[in-house]
Amino acid sequence: MTDPTFALELKNISHTYGDLRAVDNVSLHIDAGELVCLLGPSGCGKSTILRVAAGLEQLQRGQAKMAGGVVADGANGLSVPPEQRGVGLVFQDFALFPHLSVAGNVAFGLGHLPPAARSLRVAEVLAQVDMGDYAAAYPHALSGGQQQRVALARALAPKPEVLLLDEPFSGLDARLREQIREDTLHVLKRSGTATLMVTHDPEEAMFMADRIYLMDAGRVVQSGSPDMLYRRPVSAFVAHFFTALNEWRGPVVDAHVASPFGRLPTPGLADGVVAQILIRPESLRVVPPGESTSAGQIVAGRLDEIRFLGSVRLLTVTLGAEGPQLRIRHSGRFLPEIGGQILIHLDPLDALIFATGDEVPSLHHRESGKSSVLSGS
Repeated sequence: MTDPTFALELKNISHTYGDLRAVDNVSLHIDAGELVCLLGPSGCGKSTILRVAAGLEQLQRGQAKMAGGVVADGANGLSVPPEQRGVGLVFQDFALFPHLSVAGNVAFGLGHLPPAARSLRVAEVLAQVDMGDYAAAYPHALSGGQQQRVALARALAPKPEVLLLDEPFSGLDARLREQIREDTLHVLKRSGTATLMVTHDPEEAMFMADRIYLMDAGRVVQSGSPDMLYRRPVSAFVAHFFTALNEWRGPVVDAHVASPFGRLPTPGLADGVVAQILIRPESLRVVPPGESTSAGQIVAGRLDEIRFLGSVRLLTVTLGAEGPQLRIRHSGRFLPEIGGQILIHLDPLDALIFATGDEVPSLHHRESGKSSVLSGS
């Protein structure tokens, strides 16, 4: 059985800077027409991987393939130059040539085409990014969003096999960033170009990506669809990376852990282990008086604070008299007055539970089942 041919495949990539191992045995692949995000905190190695794929960094260990052909191999020092790899690049600062017009920037990588074909391709890609009316303009006269569109058009003009984007929207203000990334996604999907995008923004990755590789300290900690990483995180790190969480801990007793919402099942965790319970603010639901629920437990609390966030409101609720504080993202209409009683429901299936690696130090602690909220912001 032959191996599948991917638009881009990196096998067991490792890269060091002095004593720092920036990338540690990372493997990934991108199918034709697929958009994959490398996501993670600053310094996790994602930009190094992008530079290795582009040929801007010499591959030290592992192998890189494009369309089935080896373009870099750490074992024998093979490294195909960047200009021969069939990749398009869009950097964080767009890197447009200030002395060239928009059309000149887009035509820069098309020197192999005759003049008529070159002009036709420039007009074609500028139309794709809605910049056809700015062909004669210069970069300094463009807004940040327009410069980003030109950079994308320049990268797509040679019809690359793989497009590499390094934090392409980070320099734009929030409202413009949302519009530009949506436009960019539509352009990329229409072009059918396999794309690898680096970002530290989880919302951006979930919006853009068909699949995500989440990294930490040079390693991939989980990969899969945005829905899989969000709903089925394999660790507390993965869960924390995507949203703020309500969090508390408690000992596992008879395959359950105590929580303000009753005893929650802890499949796979041994008795005596301290479990970490994570609840997303949107997993907690405000229950109007008199309404019943089919699963889970309803608990009462005091509404302490309401913060308006547009389509939702962020609530701060204290459970019991002096119980833990929870944060809740509420999109419904019903709310009591500040200081009034509020009923909160949790479906046990929405609780994310992980072992902390700690063990309960004594039988007395194990039987107490006390828990406290550690972070709900």
